[in-house]
Amino acid sequence: MATRIGILALQGDFARHAAVLRRLGAEAVEIRDSGQLDDCRGLILPGGESTTLAKLMNRYRFYEPLREFARRRPVMGTCAGAILAAGRIDDPRVEPLALIDIAVRRNAYGRQVDSFITEVAAPCLGEPPAFRAIFIRAPKIVACGPQTETLITFEDEPIMVRQGPVLVLTFHPELTSDSRIHRLFLNMVENQA
Repeated sequence: MATRIGILALQGDFARHAAVLRRLGAEAVEIRDSGQLDDCRGLILPGGESTTLAKLMNRYRFYEPLREFARRRPVMGTCAGAILAAGRIDDPRVEPLALIDIAVRRNAYGRQVDSFITEVAAPCLGEPPAFRAIFIRAPKIVACGPQTETLITFEDEPIMVRQGPVLVLTFHPELTSDSRIHRLFLNMVENQA
């Protein structure tokens, strides 16, 4: 039976994540109601616009169900999803879920026109040793707690970190043809007792 992974589908690039998961043999479920979380073994918080996502999460009462889900099952946050998963954020308009002990600064690399693509060393993903990271109005992880493990860096700054069952990254792996980060997350889900 395919591993069932939810993707928060209130706003953002959830469809691309779903396509990658399906290519890997998982069942992808677009989550628009918190009751849909019950049957999922893992959850992806996608990129998008963090202030919009926070408003929608408030409107549809997602905050507590997401926190409860993360106590029991793995969560991956990409770009805006990393902002939402963080413990601390530099913008009072965005309430953090506090799923991982990091501090994040929104849009730290600049505006949309400052978006970029770069190769980063990614030994945690195996071969090939690099990953093509796509940064779109990306946040920066400006502080990590002692239990947070840095998996990938760019210019000596963490861009993919993990704490227990929570994996966050400041770039967009769903926009590449390289599915190793999604595979890593699926392995986290499948190895969860």
